[in-house]
Amino acid sequence: MSNLTKKEQTQELIKETAKNLFFVQGKFNATTQEIADEAGVNRTLINYYFRSRDNLIQIVFDEAERVDIEKSEIIMNSDLPFKQKISQFIESSLSASLKYPYLETYIVSQLNKGTCHQKDIEEEDLKKLYNDIELEMDKGNIEKMSPIQFIINMISLLVFPSVVRPLLMENLMINEDEFNKIISERREIIINMLFKK
Repeated sequence: MSNLTKKEQTQELIKETAKNLFFVQGKFNATTQEIADEAGVNRTLINYYFRSRDNLIQIVFDEAERVDIEKSEIIMNSDLPFKQKISQFIESSLSASLKYPYLETYIVSQLNKGTCHQKDIEEEDLKKLYNDIELEMDKGNIEKMSPIQFIINMISLLVFPSVVRPLLMENLMINEDEFNKIISERREIIINMLFKK
């Protein structure tokens, strides 16, 4: 194994460990030492490869934003019928939620701290999406409402359970596996709530 390959593997291990701590375990304030311990590497390697904890966090955050952008591209770049596009977006969002249960919470927490967040959708794409929603309403497939309300309903149905995951698990007295099963069953429930037929 060349040094470059070993270096890349170590960098990836540190990044994946940070993602696991932040997005899977919800430990947003994990220290450099905690990341190093979890990765099984010396703490100085984090500074060596990433210059600082803040830089590592920014890289991990940028990758988290890419996950969100990829989900949005399902709607924007697909030629599928509208309901199928929305269904694929929901499926992708729920899969990401199962893989990274605290991703949405992490993104919101970073936004609240003032961390820059790139727009997922360009203005022209948003106008096209609004137009597509209005066409579906005209066809009678969706209840009449402002297109932005449709989007807010969809995002709320997808994101809310993940954002309040610990609260739901505690108050509904369910464990991780039970919660994940509930999330994995939401696609059809959400589709049926958004579409009349």
